[in-house]
Amino acid sequence: MDRYTTFRDFYPFYLSQHQDRTCRRLHVVGSLTVLSLLAYAVGTQQWQALWALPVVGYGFAWVGHFRFERNRPATFTYPFYSLMGDWVMFWQTITGRLPW
Repeated sequence: MDRYTTFRDFYPFYLSQHQDRTCRRLHVVGSLTVLSLLAYAVGTQQWQALWALPVVGYGFAWVGHFRFERNRPATFTYPFYSLMGDWVMFWQTITGRLPW
């Protein structure tokens, strides 16, 4: 696997790992759930709920990769770039730039 030194170089690879529509949808659902859980924790000051953020976020994504995309999540090799990629892909999906 190539070693990516910039997010700009990494993102096309990241998108290539998310070609399955169900996988991308699971990422979006996971991201929306993370945002909802974060809003809940902040709004109610239930800070212990923050522990669920990575479980929820990665849980949906990893099901998408292992079950539908059938590849190894880039998170294991590029954790920071993958997290950035998740949110860029989420934004591009909800704004219609990427197909739902």
